Amino acid sequence: MSLKNKLNVREMGRAGDTDAPTFLLAHGYGCDQTMWYPAAELMHDARCILFDWPGAGQADISAYDHVRHQALPGYADDLTALMEELGIPNLIYVGHSVAASIGALAAVRTPKLFGQLAMLAPSPCFLNELPEYEGGFELEQLNALLRGLAEGQAAWSHAVAPMVMGNTDRPALAQSLEHKFCQMDPDIAVRWAKATFLTDVRPAIAKLKVPTLVLQCRDDALVPPAVGAWLQRNLRISRLVQLQASGHCPQVSEPEEVAQQLLEFRHWRGQQ
Repeated sequence: MSLKNKLNVREMGRAGDTDAPTFLLAHGYGCDQTMWYPAAELMHDARCILFDWPGAGQADISAYDHVRHQALPGYADDLTALMEELGIPNLIYVGHSVAASIGALAAVRTPKLFGQLAMLAPSPCFLNELPEYEGGFELEQLNALLRGLAEGQAAWSHAVAPMVMGNTDRPALAQSLEHKFCQMDPDIAVRWAKATFLTDVRPAIAKLKVPTLVLQCRDDALVPPAVGAWLQRNLRISRLVQLQASGHCPQVSEPEEVAQQLLEFRHWRGQQ
């Protein structure tokens, strides 16, 4: 079985059109490719390719390796292999949350596969190292978050989903995210959470040579504003956009704004 089939690859927008600008949309922790559907449906004049990470969504269980996927470089290996199999020049990779970190790792290794890189609600490191870096959390808080997941996935999902999604005036959004969290295999959920919240990819950021867009949300419970400023200072070729969208999943809560920013980004190659 090809990796494309294992990772449940599907296309939206101008599917199969090799002349269309092409976006590879990668979902974040505990979710699946359906998180991208609201935004992808609005990108009519682009080709959008979506997939499920190993251990998530409808990805074939054979794609998941219990050893390799304990760390983000294992996911970066999958991304590189998928992009090589797709063989699409000038591909625009868009990673949400931890998928932005995975994209950064892959782009440092194989920059030729990336036309551009977009990071949506990214955090290269969730851990505070004040005063140099504000990631938003102390180690005790992250350990408590992981411990809660290990002790009970359903209760953890019920508590965490509203915090992640924000937009409390639309509770259905958090309920949908809670459902996605609960669908994950419990053991995979814990291993992926550890890789997500305890990995520091800041060393890779300064090595990135790919034109990079950072889309930061307001009132994001997981990512403080200082993270966006840090990324802008440390990326070689970057553009920081502060979204009006709140919460950590703007492709769901405000898909119009996200789609617009991505479509505009395709024309940017680092010119100031």
